[in-house]
Amino acid sequence: MPIRRLPETLVNQIAAGEVVERPAAAVKELVENALDAGARHVDVVLRDGGRALIAVTDDGSGMAPEELLLAVERHATSKLPDDDLVHIASLGFRGEALPSIGAVARLTVTSRPPEAEEAWSLLVEGGKLGRPQPAAHPRGTRVEVRDLFFATPARLKFLKTARTEVSHAQDTLNRLAMAHPQVGFTLSDGDRKLIGLAPAEGELFDARLKRLSAVMGRDFADNALAISAQREGIGLTGYIGLPTLNRGNAQQQYLFVNGRPVRDKLLYGAVRGAYQDFLARDRHPLLALFVELPPEQVDVNVHPTKAEVRFRDPGLVRGLIVSAAKHALAEAGHRAATTVSDLALGALRPAGGTGVGGWGSSYQGSRLPAGLAEATAHYQAPVGHGALPGLQGAPSAAAPSMHPGAMPNETVDPDGFPLGAARAQVHGTYVVAQTGDGIVIVDQHAAHERLVYERMKEQLGETGVARQMLLLPEVVEMEESAAARVVARAEELAELGLVLEAFGPGAVVVREVPALLGKVDVQGLIRDLADELAELGEALALRERLEHVCGTLACHGSVRAGRILNVEEMNALLRQMEETPHSGQCNHGRPTYVELKLADIEKLFGRR
Repeated sequence: MPIRRLPETLVNQIAAGEVVERPAAAVKELVENALDAGARHVDVVLRDGGRALIAVTDDGSGMAPEELLLAVERHATSKLPDDDLVHIASLGFRGEALPSIGAVARLTVTSRPPEAEEAWSLLVEGGKLGRPQPAAHPRGTRVEVRDLFFATPARLKFLKTARTEVSHAQDTLNRLAMAHPQVGFTLSDGDRKLIGLAPAEGELFDARLKRLSAVMGRDFADNALAISAQREGIGLTGYIGLPTLNRGNAQQQYLFVNGRPVRDKLLYGAVRGAYQDFLARDRHPLLALFVELPPEQVDVNVHPTKAEVRFRDPGLVRGLIVSAAKHALAEAGHRAATTVSDLALGALRPAGGTGVGGWGSSYQGSRLPAGLAEATAHYQAPVGHGALPGLQGAPSAAAPSMHPGAMPNETVDPDGFPLGAARAQVHGTYVVAQTGDGIVIVDQHAAHERLVYERMKEQLGETGVARQMLLLPEVVEMEESAAARVVARAEELAELGLVLEAFGPGAVVVREVPALLGKVDVQGLIRDLADELAELGEALALRERLEHVCGTLACHGSVRAGRILNVEEMNALLRQMEETPHSGQCNHGRPTYVELKLADIEKLFGRR
């Protein structure tokens, strides 16, 4: 067959397959155009999940009739005045969105610049271009997309249910809204409003948190740690959630580069590296991070959808995210998410109750909530049991050891410490402390395990990871590119106790391994590291194995459940928790303590 030029209509349909694979993609392209036009309000309407109608209305700069004709031509754009693909300062720049949508749908663009006396409208139907017509419309632009994919019916078969397509559009709009808090957004399906976000007022940092709270929920705002860092011209701002506020998937991890929502493996790998010490592999933190850097240091022209980016110095960006997140987590100290206490209060509320406490004003009996009577019956007053390793040095005001059945002397001021003063131990496992405005319940084993683990990490940081030399160095053969990736990180791996070097073009030789690991599958470890470096840019496998061993040792070296503690030991545990970073959660992100405010407890019993 001879080579021939494809018809323009077919070219546009091919482009549409890349740019507009579903209604949410069309919403993304149209809303980005509105933001580039300086819109302060963007309204989106979907019908039948976007199949029947997608309407995007904005109050931006608008277009004149001659600009309308250019806007629906391929690769016609106002966003590259100098034809410079390096310094891109807008969300869109390829000039493909409108012609691609017009090739597979019935597209109507109505627009009016602020200085014009009337608006103009243009229809593109299945790639066939009409003529601009006068229309009635306020300042700004309205784009209507009807009968999406009517010109390519086979593509309709790949769309999901209307509800699923709307949920994808919601996620798309929410991501853009988080990056642009100064803009108001609405989304409706014609019958009900699904998103209603007013423009956030105030400084950018405060406005951004308000917008994140509106999108991700109040729990995130209450448990978010602020991030602000800069390194070599690259800025990082945003908020990350406490480890105890986590999910089973990464859907609430939002990453932005120069105001553009992106999904980048390098960034996700950096987040995982920052939290690897606090969460199990199947748990994911909540966060929203915004990277700002000079346009020439990032390539956003990797994919037609512009959802992927490529950094000139990926290691610098990754290191900035990891260090900033770890610093914020360390600054949080012993904090645990407020959702922990909310869950505890929810478990205490009887089904069908009213109000926060669940009892309502009609509560008259002396019946205790389910489980509380049993806990009271098994109450164990603290008794002297000998000092435990790591728990010496309690405040001098701590009460002495107690006889069974006696209540501890209230000599430690509960107002003087964040975690209060120890008052009792129940079931040989939980320490109950009184604070200035409530009570704290501590899981003694989980709390002390974190303390021992942090002390082990500190010692490893001071002395380094002990190495064990292999009697016979082990050669690991792999693809040449994989071997090169591992060898390039040899210095970093050596700090973790793994000493290796290149052994020809497609192999590495391992000479020393971390002594903590004991007998280790060297072949499997090296291949895991090579895979992670390729996918995430992080050598996490070795760190996670070391942390697993440290966690196991910490578990065996910590106070066990069932061990009776005296008051001095309990108070010493509380004081060490207050001084130790990350003591609010165990190594898997579970809380080490629950705090209940007195006001909430009073509501449980109908006192408020």
